Amino acid sequence: MAHGTAHGGEKLQKQTGRLEAFSDGVFAIAITLLALDLKVPHVTPSSPDLASALLAQWPSYFAFITSFFTVLIMWVHHHLIFRLVHRTDFRLLFANGLLLMLVTVVPFPTAVVAEYLRTPAAPSAVTLYAGVFVLISVAFCLVLMAAFRPSILDPDASRTAVARIRRDYRWGPPLYSAAAVAAPFSPWLAMGICAGLWIFWALTTRSVD
Repeated sequence: MAHGTAHGGEKLQKQTGRLEAFSDGVFAIAITLLALDLKVPHVTPSSPDLASALLAQWPSYFAFITSFFTVLIMWVHHHLIFRLVHRTDFRLLFANGLLLMLVTVVPFPTAVVAEYLRTPAAPSAVTLYAGVFVLISVAFCLVLMAAFRPSILDPDASRTAVARIRRDYRWGPPLYSAAAVAAPFSPWLAMGICAGLWIFWALTTRSVD
């Protein structure tokens, strides 16, 4: 009997491990792709000021930093969630797959914001950016709903940690939606909300761990 229990536990651990390894790879690729929008500026003999050219690309740096840390914090919380998970099923696999699909899209709105933040098209660019994160925050909540079921959770999982993660991520969809609504009128306010959310989740990571 003891041998069968150990064997079953090993099978469940391998199942969760494959999901986590695949997810880690997707997060890593998404973060790496963000850096591709950081371009080397071209200077000419008539305008050789490389420092000014580098500084002129600050929208790219701002968009990169905001998106990088957002994806990083999502990965950290994804890791914390799956520390509490005992097994997987199709509902969790597909919810996680939806989240990963949306994470891979992040480099696109990041590139759009970097290109158009200082132009009259900034409201549309930031609306797209915030809209993508609305979808990501909803997908993350779906992952939580799928992962934090009694049949999926580790029997020894901290109920306090589960409650804190659920509480913290409830802020995602409404605040990202507020950013999307604000973007046509104030792109900088919308970007501030997006940046503020990853700072909030970064600060709450310690309380969840």
